Amino acid sequence: MVKVLFVCLGNICRSPTAEGVFRLLVEKEGLGDRIMVDSAGTGAWHVGSQPDRRAQAAARQRGIDLSGQRARQAKSGDFQRFDYVLAMDAENHSELAGLCPPGEEHRLHMFLDFAPELGRSNVPDPYYGGDGGFDAVLDMIEAASVGLLADIRDKHL
Repeated sequence: MVKVLFVCLGNICRSPTAEGVFRLLVEKEGLGDRIMVDSAGTGAWHVGSQPDRRAQAAARQRGIDLSGQRARQAKSGDFQRFDYVLAMDAENHSELAGLCPPGEEHRLHMFLDFAPELGRSNVPDPYYGGDGGFDAVLDMIEAASVGLLADIRDKHL
C-alpha cells in the first residue's frame, strides 16, 4: 500500500481538494486498494472542520465530494506513516521540514513538482480570494495529481 498525504496551512482548502481529486483519480484507475490518500494542515485552527464551503462547491462542480473530510494537523509521525508528504507551498514545506524526523526527508515533496509543465512551485491559497481562485487551484491540483500517479506507478506499483 502506497500512502499519500497532502498538506496545506489549515487543511480546509488546498489539501482536502487535493485529497479528493487524487482519491477520485486513484479510484478511476482501479488502484483504490493499493493507494491510500489523506490530508492535513500545518496549523491547528480548523481541526475537526469540514473543508471550506467554496472548496467543496468548486470540487462538486467536477464531481468530487469533499464533505466527509475533517481537518487535522500534520505531525512528525506522518513521516513514518506516509510514503509521500506533499506540501502545497514553500511555507508549508518549511514547516513540514521542521517536523520531519532525521532520515525521512525523502518523503517530503512540493506537490507541484509533479506538474513541471505548470512552471510554478506553489499552489496559491484561495482562502482570501474570490471563488475563481478555487477553480484555478483545482486545475493545478488535477495536473499535479496525474504526474504524482505516474511517479507512484513508476516507483511503487
